[in-house]
Amino acid sequence: MKIKEQQPFFFPAGKRAVLLLHGFTGSSSDVRMLGRFLEKKGYTSYAPHYRGHGVPPEELVETGPKEWWEDVVGAYETLKEKGYDQIAVAGLSLGGVFSLKLAMNLPLKGVITMCSPMTMRTTDMMFEGVIKYAKDYKKYEGKTEQQINEEIEALRQKGMPSLKDLQEFVQDVRNHLDLVYAPILVIQSRHDEIIDPKSAHIIYENVESLNKKLVWFEESGHVITLGKEKQKLHEVIFEFLESLDWEE
Repeated sequence: MKIKEQQPFFFPAGKRAVLLLHGFTGSSSDVRMLGRFLEKKGYTSYAPHYRGHGVPPEELVETGPKEWWEDVVGAYETLKEKGYDQIAVAGLSLGGVFSLKLAMNLPLKGVITMCSPMTMRTTDMMFEGVIKYAKDYKKYEGKTEQQINEEIEALRQKGMPSLKDLQEFVQDVRNHLDLVYAPILVIQSRHDEIIDPKSAHIIYENVESLNKKLVWFEESGHVITLGKEKQKLHEVIFEFLESLDWEE
């Protein structure tokens, strides 16, 4: 069964484009409301899926950060091919890590990170996140409890070897934050239950951007884009985007 809301989206609006990047085990649905908000404000938005995301978890465990990063670069190039020369990027969680790496390698008008980790949990803890995603996905597919248990056990046996690569990828981005010069907005939830909120300070203090801002959200959890402060989040992001040096 295809889960309809878990499809990449492209919302064309104005000449200014924002690449929206979801998190690990997430999908474009995590940033869809933000995309619709930006569309109403005249910004084009594009949210790709990384390989193995928004699809059965058996496909996720076969992929890793090398492929996901290729997908991010491919999404940037897709916007360029569609004629968008002015691109900003906003990423949730791991999407924010990709956003930072994008800023190190390609021209961007601005960068927004939302609840993005600079330290990763153990591979065992990360794998439990994969298992949770797998259970939720299979429930949504309407599978029986027995089916789910059997398939989860098979996943446990298989494991996800690329989680170590993911830890190393995040550490490498952290080690090179001084290569980020684009204007940056760092957003962090105070009650983030997934990552260490101190990551926001690490990003803010180590990038070389002259235009940088750190905004804390007091009542949100990790998936801030779907939380109770999402309207405020939208406005803070819009204000930052409007402050950038776009060419008319």
